[in-house]
Amino acid sequence: MDYLLKTEPSVYSFADLEREKATIWDGVTNPAAVKHLREMKPAERLVIYHTGEEKSAVGTASVISVDATDPKIPKVKIKAGKSIATPKTLSQIKAHKLFADSPLVRQGRLSVVPLTSAQYDWLVGA
Repeated sequence: MDYLLKTEPSVYSFADLEREKATIWDGVTNPAAVKHLREMKPAERLVIYHTGEEKSAVGTASVISVDATDPKIPKVKIKAGKSIATPKTLSQIKAHKLFADSPLVRQGRLSVVPLTSAQYDWLVGA
């Protein structure tokens, strides 16, 4: 499974992740989003999405490890990947048929969203 992680760039941006090389993805409280974090496995692919003014998929990352010993606050360690050459905006995502049934479009406040391989490839421009 691939996932999209939303972040407010003024709080923690993809540039911050690139600089730090790796981080623990935390601060997620929505039960559905926490469930997705718990289900992650090492090496799974991630898309980093900036919320706020940007509203676009801006970079990639991957899961290093998942510590789900505390079911309410799983600790997912991720490492930076690459910037997306042409970031995909929310309006482009909403307009694409691949995302018609996606929680990204249907549940706008969800901060961790599962992606199909086809959705991931389209977002990163593969």
